[in-house]
Amino acid sequence: MKEFHCGSLVPGCEWHTRHEEEAEIMRRAVQHMRETHGETVMRESMIDAIRSRIEKVRHAA
Repeated sequence: MKEFHCGSLVPGCEWHTRHEEEAEIMRRAVQHMRETHGETVMRESMIDAIRSRIEKVRHAA
């Protein structure tokens, strides 16, 4: 399982998502950026910034 926290990119935003597939996290994150933060053009630098902030979920033992 992997996750993305928008607040790691947009300070103060509490939105986050989890999924097994990075591609689905990217799809959801891009949709969120468009709908919530008004990003109409998703530049390669934004895609890279989102991708670099996707983390594996650490399960408590």
